[in-house]
Amino acid sequence: MRAHGVRGPPRKAGQPQCPAVRVARRLAGMHLLAHLHPLQWAMALCALLAMLAGHLGPFAAYALLKPLPLLLCLALVWRRADRHGQPVATRWLLAGLALSLLGDVCLLSGQGFLAGLAAFLLAHGCYIVLFHRGLPWLPHRPALLAVLACAALVYGHLATHGLPADMRLPVAAYVLVIAGMAAQAIGRAQVLCSPSARCVAWGALSFMVSDSILAIDRFVQPLPAATVWVLGSYYLAQGLIVHGMLQVLRVPQTK
Repeated sequence: MRAHGVRGPPRKAGQPQCPAVRVARRLAGMHLLAHLHPLQWAMALCALLAMLAGHLGPFAAYALLKPLPLLLCLALVWRRADRHGQPVATRWLLAGLALSLLGDVCLLSGQGFLAGLAAFLLAHGCYIVLFHRGLPWLPHRPALLAVLACAALVYGHLATHGLPADMRLPVAAYVLVIAGMAAQAIGRAQVLCSPSARCVAWGALSFMVSDSILAIDRFVQPLPAATVWVLGSYYLAQGLIVHGMLQVLRVPQTK
């Protein structure tokens, strides 16, 4: 009998493994939920409350709750990253989170869309630099082509279904930058082949999903429960990026 009875009976040679077991073991190997810091659980709770407030109201509760998950992410990185051993990378991550927080606040106002767009564009620029550290630019060309194709489809749909003429250039610039961020994150995961890098890549893709839903809801047609889907995928994106990067930034850099 095996210790603790965790693994169960041995699998016979040649016996196929259940797909669900393979997926479960793969997810377990990523350690996404292992040893989460209390601030991460608090971030998840605040994210859920912000989603509910955004969907159900009142607006005052939504305005109060929406920035809290990013504030907690900033506090988490400040406490857990090795700011002395890896100060440059930590600063880029903190800058990306701070600019995202600024974008969150700007988007609370109907007049703040362009300012929010600019803040998030700069945040993605910080993430691009962060994901590039120690690696080539856009190291996986198939990933770049796939991301650009998806971004072009989304932008084409926006441009032909209601995107105002004065917004086409800013939105196009934003789409290119976020596509570059996602492509850099995926390329990084392909090069490093580590669970933390894959975690970051999934976060980058989730960011693209969130912004696509937001743009379609704003410029094409209102979507059912759009706030829930936009915020859910957005907070997931930031949480995955922070969690994946902390696995690297908590380790002192060797000289």
